[in-house]
Amino acid sequence: MAAPIAPISLPRPVEPIALPGTAAPASGFHQVLASAISQVAQSGAAADAAVSNYLAGGNQELHSTILATQNASLNFELLLQVRNKVVSAYDEIMKMQI
Repeated sequence: MAAPIAPISLPRPVEPIALPGTAAPASGFHQVLASAISQVAQSGAAADAAVSNYLAGGNQELHSTILATQNASLNFELLLQVRNKVVSAYDEIMKMQI
């Protein structure tokens, strides 16, 4: 009599390989993305605080307020471009035939 057919199991996740002389990656893509999102949120909050302080007549100078808002704007634009590239890569992977 033939042996029973074993069920298909899920593949194991691939572990990152540490090259000699380099440190092993400490975090995954989701952690890097979460860190970037929190950094963008922090720069946005700092820009909001700088604008509020300037408008309230605090000791905030105009040029540092403008720099904080531009920094927040550039960080947000960078995050949007990274998101667009990730979505584009996902679309390309989904178009591949197996």
